[in-house]
Parts: sequence; C-alpha cells; structure tokens
Amino acid sequence: MEIMKGAESFSHEGRLNAGVVVLQGFTGTTGSVIYLARFLADNGLHIECPRLSGHGTKWEDLNKVSYTDWIKDVENAYSTLRKRVDNIFVEGLSMGGALALYLEESHSEILGGILINHIILLEGFSVRLLPILKLFIKSVPAISSDIKDPSEHELAYDRTPTGGAHEMVKLLKLVRDNLNKVEQPNLIFKSREDHVVPLSNVEYTLKYLPSKEKEIIWLENSYHVATMDYDKDIICEKSLGFIKKHLSVSKG
Repeated sequence: MEIMKGAESFSHEGRLNAGVVVLQGFTGTTGSVIYLARFLADNGLHIECPRLSGHGTKWEDLNKVSYTDWIKDVENAYSTLRKRVDNIFVEGLSMGGALALYLEESHSEILGGILINHIILLEGFSVRLLPILKLFIKSVPAISSDIKDPSEHELAYDRTPTGGAHEMVKLLKLVRDNLNKVEQPNLIFKSREDHVVPLSNVEYTLKYLPSKEKEIIWLENSYHVATMDYDKDIICEKSLGFIKKHLSVSKG
C-alpha cells in the first residue's frame, strides 16, 4: 500500500514573527497533524510540518531509514523556519513529541514545546529482541488509527516495520539521555485512554524533565491520535494559548 502526505509549509505576509515546527508520529503522515497545523497557521503563525523519511510511501521504506534521517528532517524544518521568524515553538504527536524534545535539547533558543500523547519509553521483551527480530520478521500488525471518533481514519501504514521500530528505540534513548538539557516550558496533552502509548511515558517525562513549567492537560474523549479525535479543538486552542503566553513573555 502506498500513501502520500507531503511536507506542509505555511507562510504569508502579515503573520507573527513566530512559528511552530509541527511533527507527525511513527508510521503516520503529516495528515495526522494537519488540522492542528492549519489552525495555528490561520492564527498567524508560520508553520513547518515535515514528512519524516520513510513515511508516506510504503511501509517497507521505513526499514531502510535511520533515526538520524528523522533528526535531519526536523533540523531542516527548524532551519527553514528560523530563516523566516525569530521565535520558534515545537509541537509533536507520539514519536513527533520525542522529536520535539530532541529539538528543545539541541536548541535552547526554542521558546517552548508541546507534546501530544508523546512517546519517550518503549519497553518490554519484544523491544529488547528487535535487533534480532528485524532480521527475520520485517513487520508486525499496525498500531495506526487509534481514534475514538468513528468518522475519522488516520492515513498511515497498515504494517509496523520492525527495522523502523528499532530505529525509534534508538531515537528515544538519545532523547532520554539528553532530557536534562530541556529548560523550556512544556505543555503536555495526554489521553486518558490511549491504546498505543502507556501512561508511563508521561510519568517519566514529568519526573525527569527539568523544566520549571510542566503543565499536563488530560484529554477525556480521545484515543492516541488525539489531533484527529474529539478533543482536537481543545488541543488547538490550548496550544495557541500556550504559544501566545510564552511569546508575550519572550518580548518582555
């Protein structure tokens, strides 16, 4: 199965001197976060929403990339946005949240991060076996489209590539190892019922993230892909409020 949802960029005259790098999750496309990205753009923010390497084509392609390719993707998006605006925020869904944290770790000038059902821990016996498992089993059943709203369906791979999953494990370790560098304020959205990323991920982040401001907003009516679910407007409005608040603070 081949699917396409390319990178999105929103930039027009009259916008604020501020922007957001909006990041998709593992095996998904930018379509999973495009509602949020367009909302932020409609409210005057410049947006870069990159399609991550190995995504949006066929699942086999995710077994051909490295986590460093995703880092290059988000660094390129950040650099592109930096040419247009001085004030930058990052926001990501699931693995996109981990990549948002990576950018915060790497760029202290980023004003703040917004994490949506983010993943930072991937544990268990099968995870430890991935280095060997990927050599014999190229994919396992999909983890996509965990959405409560029956009218929505996530455009994503119908299989989860084991090689790509192993690369995600490497990325998450890198992010955990450098989490102590994140001093920016962070807004965290977490669905009460999430069938993909367990609550332990939020607990870990709240415990080890050194940011003085760590606000969590519980989503009561959405599953994992909350940016496409019943609570998507809450995410949009609260994200915009967080950005405006910290943009105002930065201007002093």
